[in-house]
Amino acid sequence: MSSKYVLFICTGNTCRSPMAAALAKSIFEENNIPMEVYSAGVGALDGQPASQHAITAMFEESIDLQSHISQYISKKLLDNAELIFGMTYKHVLQIKNVCPKANVIDLNVSDPFGGDLAIYRQTAAEIKQKILSYLEEIRSFVA
Repeated sequence: MSSKYVLFICTGNTCRSPMAAALAKSIFEENNIPMEVYSAGVGALDGQPASQHAITAMFEESIDLQSHISQYISKKLLDNAELIFGMTYKHVLQIKNVCPKANVIDLNVSDPFGGDLAIYRQTAAEIKQKILSYLEEIRSFVA
């Protein structure tokens, strides 16, 4: 792990946070932001693949999510992140309980789990727009 990274947190680490991390990595590369990206879940089971709809939605963005493996959030992961994005306010509160000094932002993204591919596409578009809206803030951590 690099000393500077952004962390995306959701519940199971199979839908929102892996899509967010994959989209962020792509956006950072396009914008020359040398920041690594990780994802985890507050209720994740280690070793699970991304959901098939998440994989398909990312494939449509020319991003390969097939190698994603879920991981449970750890204090070490939280402590070393420059910036953490929780998918909901509930995730932000859970992160703050474990790591009160964490720099956490609520992306306010609803969970597509159990939805059809159209819902995943919509969620991916929403995540992408929100990451782009925080791009300058993210860039400030690299300076």
